[in-house]
Amino acid sequence: MGYAEHDIRLPAASGDAELRALVAKKTGLRDFAFTILKKSLDARRKGDIAWLFRVGVSSPELPSGEAPATPDLEPERRAREERVIVVGTGPAGIFAADYLARAGFAVTVLERGGRVEDRAEAIAAFEAGGTFGASDNYAFGEGGAGTFSDGKLSSRSKGIGFEREYVFRRFIEAGAPDEIRYMTHPHLGSDRLFRMTGTLRRSLEERDVAFRFGEPMTDLVVRGGRVAALRTPAGELEAERFILATGHSAFETFRMLIARGVPFRPKNFAVGFRAEHAQEAINRAQWGVPRIPGVKAAEYRLAAQAGDGTGVYSFCMCPGGTVVPASAYEGCSVVNGKSDYARAGRFANAAVVAGLSLPALLGREIGAPEALDWLEALERSYFAFAGGWVAPAMTIRDFLAGRSGSRLPDATSYPLGLVPADLAELLPGALVAPLREGLAEFSRKLRGYDEGLILGLESKTSASVQALRDPETFAAGFPNLHLVGEGSGWSGGIVSSAADGLKAARAIAL
Repeated sequence: MGYAEHDIRLPAASGDAELRALVAKKTGLRDFAFTILKKSLDARRKGDIAWLFRVGVSSPELPSGEAPATPDLEPERRAREERVIVVGTGPAGIFAADYLARAGFAVTVLERGGRVEDRAEAIAAFEAGGTFGASDNYAFGEGGAGTFSDGKLSSRSKGIGFEREYVFRRFIEAGAPDEIRYMTHPHLGSDRLFRMTGTLRRSLEERDVAFRFGEPMTDLVVRGGRVAALRTPAGELEAERFILATGHSAFETFRMLIARGVPFRPKNFAVGFRAEHAQEAINRAQWGVPRIPGVKAAEYRLAAQAGDGTGVYSFCMCPGGTVVPASAYEGCSVVNGKSDYARAGRFANAAVVAGLSLPALLGREIGAPEALDWLEALERSYFAFAGGWVAPAMTIRDFLAGRSGSRLPDATSYPLGLVPADLAELLPGALVAPLREGLAEFSRKLRGYDEGLILGLESKTSASVQALRDPETFAAGFPNLHLVGEGSGWSGGIVSSAADGLKAARAIAL
């Protein structure tokens, strides 16, 4: 059996049968099997949009060649005496727990919120006019903030090849489509993530991982220079190792850790708003047509540099998606975006943010507590302006022109309503000019971009603080306390956060 790899270009509307026929034509083989290694959409020429494939072909008719070996991703399982407590069920926590359980550790997972099914019910009730769920919302609850998102699996992080393969294998076992292995920009969608989150939990329970929902970590118990236990409303939980994967929204947890001597520092982050457009307008701008059979909604990635050097960029673009109220706390206003796997909604949305250094903005050095206080005050100011959960909004054209009092569109994906606002008055003043320059550049790059809407505060692209941790063990402050994921300030997004948790787990298992 021989093996060879080939590049194939196929019209965008083509299907599986056309792909197989073209592989046969290009290789001249009659008896063969093939695997898609890479797949990406080539939309550089609007009149000739096509899929680009890299395929691996196996056939007895090929004289030589071997398919790449599949890596062995399973940890060595043996009897372990150490108990591990993992705090948080987002990607970093759940994949750390998964690896450690497979390696033979006794693992307990704490989650302040409820199971994903209960969390979904709480969010639906809130958006229908009910009360805000302090522990079950878009930030907290089983699966973490990424559960209700577009589920993008792209990552710019280097050196995570093993971890990426491990995460993708587990995702596919939990119900993800096989295409995540080879799509250039893979995504899962909020609807699939919802189902997969429960499946991943049940697979860990089958490995004797104990889950304790509705049980937040409230304090550390320190003895002899080590963490001896975690304090929760139910009492103290002892273990030999503790992995904290709390997410970047757990401000009261950060403050507690800092008070207990866990070292944090401010880090650069980004602030802006969500931009919303009709999805068909984005399709036309990218493709020249309102839709292409067999291709999901068009997406975009835009970046610009303002005259003062500030970077402005789009982030977490959600084709066919929904803007959602993503605050972690009552009295704070934050927006984010999500979309289902089909990306079939009427609207497109994306964060548009400007990079921010708080010490530079404030003109002095600050500590991590002040960074948290500053960001929380900003989030509270948006809620106070709106008088509730409605989102302050204006048109992009009015923002660019420095006009206030926008006449807002009748329709939006945001479920809790909009209120006209001059976002230039709500944003940090130093970011207004860079964001205007960035939006102007985006409008030159993407026809019709200035016809969109901007709304709310986008402040959660990454954490505003970062743990000082050992690069090999991920320990921070105490030798048996390991901080991982977005809450550590060292990763962002599903894949890099999962990889961060896995690396810490592998370091513990050595």
